[in-house]
Amino acid sequence: MTIADPVQIGASRAAAAARDARPLLELSRVSKRFPGVTALDQVDFELRHGEVHVLFGENGAGKSTLINIIAGTYPPDEGAFTYQGEAVVHLTPHAARLLGISPVFQEFSLVPDLTVEQNLFLGRELSRSGVLDRSRMRTRALDLIKLLGFDLDPNRKVRDLSRAHQQMVEIAKAFLADVRLLILDEPTASLTEAEAAKLFALIAKLKASGVGIIYVSHRMREIKQIADRITVLRDGRKIATVEAGDVSENALVEMMTGRKIEVLFPRIEPRPGAKLLEVENLTLANHTVTDVSFYARAGEITGVAGLVGCGKSELVRAVYGLELIAAGIIRVGGAAVTNPSPATLLKQGLCYFPSDRVAEGLALGRSVRENASMTALDLPAYSRRGVLQRASERRAIQSIVERLKLRPPQIERAVANLSGGNRQKVLLARGLTRDIRVYLFDEPTVGIDVGAKAEVYDLMKDVLATGAAIVLVSSELPEVLHLSHRLYVMHRSRMVAELTGSDINEQQVLSHFFREDAAGRAAPASSGGR
Repeated sequence: MTIADPVQIGASRAAAAARDARPLLELSRVSKRFPGVTALDQVDFELRHGEVHVLFGENGAGKSTLINIIAGTYPPDEGAFTYQGEAVVHLTPHAARLLGISPVFQEFSLVPDLTVEQNLFLGRELSRSGVLDRSRMRTRALDLIKLLGFDLDPNRKVRDLSRAHQQMVEIAKAFLADVRLLILDEPTASLTEAEAAKLFALIAKLKASGVGIIYVSHRMREIKQIADRITVLRDGRKIATVEAGDVSENALVEMMTGRKIEVLFPRIEPRPGAKLLEVENLTLANHTVTDVSFYARAGEITGVAGLVGCGKSELVRAVYGLELIAAGIIRVGGAAVTNPSPATLLKQGLCYFPSDRVAEGLALGRSVRENASMTALDLPAYSRRGVLQRASERRAIQSIVERLKLRPPQIERAVANLSGGNRQKVLLARGLTRDIRVYLFDEPTVGIDVGAKAEVYDLMKDVLATGAAIVLVSSELPEVLHLSHRLYVMHRSRMVAELTGSDINEQQVLSHFFREDAAGRAAPASSGGR
């Protein structure tokens, strides 16, 4: 594979390896156990040179554990690990990178206070005569970003980037190395279709050069688009390895879940009631939202769609008091909210579920119980006179996690030890610990599997039946199209459409995504903000 000089990926060596009949990677009867759970049980896995091998399974099936073993994060408890025909033991993340194994994990490993460029070269800085060669690092960073086609400014600090742009930085880090085996864990979860298409084009070039790619995704369309083979895991066991062209989507889902899921998006009948949330002429201090008005009714799902950077996430964050408001009015239940803050709005019956559950949503080192109950500790059912009622807290949280089908339903287990889908369920559990009237969901199904998505949608259906309102912000167009009873579309920080009934369709929404600017050019939403 030929890539610009600053981004050498070892094409000649990879191509030579592709002529070797041996697999690039072989795992035989690999097992891994954590306290109270067997994450992998006698799993076999093989990756060939120049193939995309998809790992498919529900959250908690063992996918993350398997790729962490391959990346050197965890040692296997049992089994054999062979890479390029040689046995591998005592692998570490650093040693894995030296072998050409480059992982891109779903949970980011970025330093917020460093710039994009500094994060790219962290731990592999370039120097000349003992002095950092900033000019060469800048050139390589710019060339790499251009190669990937990402809209990134090397000078911006990571903390100021949207999740989508942080995802781009994480992907770029992997391509800065000499890649022989690339691991991509939900790489398109926060990317637009155009950005994902550029990534897929680069994956095709890597395949042609003999690089092996392990790809973890729950998105059926992209799996069928890029996969050569698919290995399905369930409950830590390998169910099957199949050729991607020989298996249907329904068959994959049935193998993954052990059951049939007839309809991914349930039919949720609207029960429109009073306006529980009203926003009038809202403008943020940073102008990521400008003069926006919308409302959410009881018994309805109010969707908000738009391209990355359009301001949709900032909008719901502002409603919850997480962004600085320059002008506008927020009303809850008809009453204006002055100086909105999360504590104030929570007590008024609003609950916000952030898109980045690790950075903003969860205390990973704390237990499921503590994470789920932390927003309800002021209630008499959880504390009295400032003293925590542990017995009642445990009963309440145990009931909630069983309702949400947390796997395993162990409330004293640290959240850090859970899969992405189960972490999301812990986050959602907070909304069931107290009387919530308005649920603000920001990308609620990002990075979770089909089965977990269906369970999230069932939860939405249940809370609507209680008379609550839901505001659903999502970058997955099928999700907002199928679930929204009223759909707002944002473009360049402004609300540009309100759609209802038969007008909620793909053609209508996309026409607003790519509105014409004053010069008559197609104008996708700006990017680079939160």
